[in-house]
Amino acid sequence: MERATIAVNGTLLPLYRCHTLIIGSGAAALNCAVHLNGFGVEDILIVTEQLGGGTSNNSGSDKQTYYKLSVFGEEPDSVYDMARTLFSGGAMHGDLALVEAALSTQEFFHLVQIGVPFPHNAYGGYVGYKTDHDPKQRATSAGPWTSNQMYAKLLEQVQKADILILDGHEVIQLLTTADGERVIGAVAISKAQLPAGTDPFVVFHAENVVLGTGGPGGIYAASVYPEDHLGSTGVALAAGAVAANLTEWQYGLASVKFRWNVSGTYQQVIPRYISTAQDGSDPQEFLNPFFPSMGKLATAVFLKGYQWPFDPRKLANYGSSLIDLLVYRETVQRGRRVFLDFRSNPKGDARIGEFDFTDLEEEAYLYLHKSGALFGTPIERLQHMNSMAIELYRQHGIDLTAEPLEIAVCAQHNNGGLQGNIWWESNIKHLFPIGEANGSHGVYRPGGSALNSGQVGGYRAAEYIAEVYRESTFPEEEALAQTSKAVESLLELRQELLRRRGTPGRKMAEFRREMQQRMTAAAAHIRDPQAVKQAIREGERQYELISSGQVCLEADRDLLAYFQNKQLCLTHLAVLHSIAAYLDAGGGSRGSYLVVDPEGEQVHPELGEFCYRPENAALHKQILLYRYHAGKHLTEWEEVRPIPADDFWFETVWSAYVNKEIF
Repeated sequence: MERATIAVNGTLLPLYRCHTLIIGSGAAALNCAVHLNGFGVEDILIVTEQLGGGTSNNSGSDKQTYYKLSVFGEEPDSVYDMARTLFSGGAMHGDLALVEAALSTQEFFHLVQIGVPFPHNAYGGYVGYKTDHDPKQRATSAGPWTSNQMYAKLLEQVQKADILILDGHEVIQLLTTADGERVIGAVAISKAQLPAGTDPFVVFHAENVVLGTGGPGGIYAASVYPEDHLGSTGVALAAGAVAANLTEWQYGLASVKFRWNVSGTYQQVIPRYISTAQDGSDPQEFLNPFFPSMGKLATAVFLKGYQWPFDPRKLANYGSSLIDLLVYRETVQRGRRVFLDFRSNPKGDARIGEFDFTDLEEEAYLYLHKSGALFGTPIERLQHMNSMAIELYRQHGIDLTAEPLEIAVCAQHNNGGLQGNIWWESNIKHLFPIGEANGSHGVYRPGGSALNSGQVGGYRAAEYIAEVYRESTFPEEEALAQTSKAVESLLELRQELLRRRGTPGRKMAEFRREMQQRMTAAAAHIRDPQAVKQAIREGERQYELISSGQVCLEADRDLLAYFQNKQLCLTHLAVLHSIAAYLDAGGGSRGSYLVVDPEGEQVHPELGEFCYRPENAALHKQILLYRYHAGKHLTEWEEVRPIPADDFWFETVWSAYVNKEIF
């Protein structure tokens, strides 16, 4: 890595030159760096807004899952079986499914080798269990903090290899060639320079850029993403990167004071659900009126444990997703707050009866019976079945034995994202989106497959860079010329924004809050076509305001919030336009969202406002692409590519590999 300066209109800015620039420091990004180094690419620079601040290091559940090929047990499994499982979720390319399946064991055992404590039995077998959308027993877990342990062990490897990490720098723009065909670097803001009032921009030139900045969790108000994790999808969209499946997310119940999924044991112990007014008064058993019996209600709560994401297919017959719908009704439509109270069993009434274990349906009753948990209160059952779940909240200042836990239906994962090929390269050459930033997933994905995809994507990007893009090909003189134009515009924009300090305009916190609330109300797990159209109109007005600088910065530090909000605003418009295109094509309720239709099917006799449009199965075979070009939001449909046929002959593969034809 070489450090220099670049002069733009008399302003000197730091300039870093490296072979491969990795943006982000989550498990996918760190894994890519480790593999690049292993392939002999040593001129690597990791630039990150906050080391350890992303979802890898700060997210989990009661038992965070990692998904890979079954490697123990008598039940047969194969790469093609796993690929078919991934592909069958809909709107996923078959060749990507095959790659993720083929490399799942390699990357899993790479994590084992560097010290991630995945459990094995006395015979060395890594025993698995079934997760959601999983027909086998491919899931494994290192506990509530699986991705955190992956992050920690990969960071150790990065540090051992002396790979440079530049912390406290947030990338706000990608640098591309004049035709936009390839990436040549990036511009970041140095957070340390913001309070000083000096120009905070830092320039990077690189042969390759790997984007591992996670999903755009910052576009939602109700979100389980770490609060400071916003994602950088909009930065790539602004540069012309194509996105895929931006309509497809996972939403589920999560705590809001400390952002954490309340899945698994948190639901299987059957806590009491209550809603209150904003000041905590007027507690109500809001689930009771919508269930025919306490047994049905309690069973639905139990099933939320491993039917955690909202799923319109689980609404019928008082299914578990009815609970998500009712929580949304309380929090978003009625403006109330919802809590889980582990200190008390659900409280019934004269119509549905009181809580009794013997009223549970067989699946719930047998699970609790086999777990020795047919006793006491939810907190006592939680202590018996998973004491770590209580301790986790205690470490974050929440005592489940003494207080209720506030929850909401939150955005948890973007199954879509930036488009990449089978080597995870974007339509912009030399740009590799990996991890959740990459939209390789389809509509339904097995739980834990995102962790596998991030590791596989990091490896594939590293392999391609090392084999195909190892040599430097873009002249530095051209890079400097192209960079000067981009940086000149940024410097002019900064001066204009600072000149407007104190003038009327939207403040940055208000601007973001408005956008996030719009998305949670109109574009999360409940989607009304009319509300989506209205949200687009409002969002486009917002984007016009921020793009023209008609906002209010109160201090120099707000400059970073400005660029964050601008890319988030573009991202939320990309999602909204994608949803609108999906609905215009006849798309219905699927994945983790319900499409409201007054003429559609009934969810519940008392919930007429949630009649819904059934899924259009034909769209499972298509992927919705999005691109922002010349100020326009462009969408188009692409047929899914099938899983490549298993007709590989070893001698042919050997020859193609040796001659590098596979690339």
